[in-house]
Amino acid sequence: MKSATRSRVLLAAFSLLCAIGLLLEFRVSILRAAGWALVVDDPLVASDVIVVPHWTGEAGALEAADLVRAGLAPRVAVLVGPRARAETEIVRRQILTPETSIWLTRLTRSLGVQTVEEIPNPINGTGAEGELLPDWSVLHGFHSIIVVSTSDHSRRVRRVLHRSMKGRDINVIVRSARYSGFEPDRWWHTRDGARTEIVELQKLLFDIVRYPIS
Repeated sequence: MKSATRSRVLLAAFSLLCAIGLLLEFRVSILRAAGWALVVDDPLVASDVIVVPHWTGEAGALEAADLVRAGLAPRVAVLVGPRARAETEIVRRQILTPETSIWLTRLTRSLGVQTVEEIPNPINGTGAEGELLPDWSVLHGFHSIIVVSTSDHSRRVRRVLHRSMKGRDINVIVRSARYSGFEPDRWWHTRDGARTEIVELQKLLFDIVRYPIS
């Protein structure tokens, strides 16, 4: 009897361990799927220009420079937001000219990109950028653009751009910057990663609810 009881206890303990292992495995898979739900990386083709929004920071500049070096586009356009008060004052004091005051522009040139221009955007926000880029592309005669994004923001950026470019003869390719801080396979390991996942997933879900077909 004691042997039979011991066997049942061991079997129950083994079954419990297996169940815990399966739960942990499913948990990790679900968390990874949630991370990758934010990320998109379109196939790259040679394009007219690479657009780098100012909020991509160093990761965006590095990605754009590498894409130019790889021959995917001959020029970069930095999508800049409204100037901060301090930046405006620095320009007014002629410490920097308006053309060189944007830090991301200077960094992109320092990384070896010869042709860098700026796209002024009077309003911050992904929606405002989506409204601006179609007319800007048509004005310059561009038919294919690569838009660099941070990885956590890339899927929502693509949804916004596909809506805004609808009916235009412009191919939009969204590229996730490889040096982005967000890691979809392990975002829950850090507080910043968890915060980014929660905020960006909420924004993505809101966009999907608002525009089911995008």
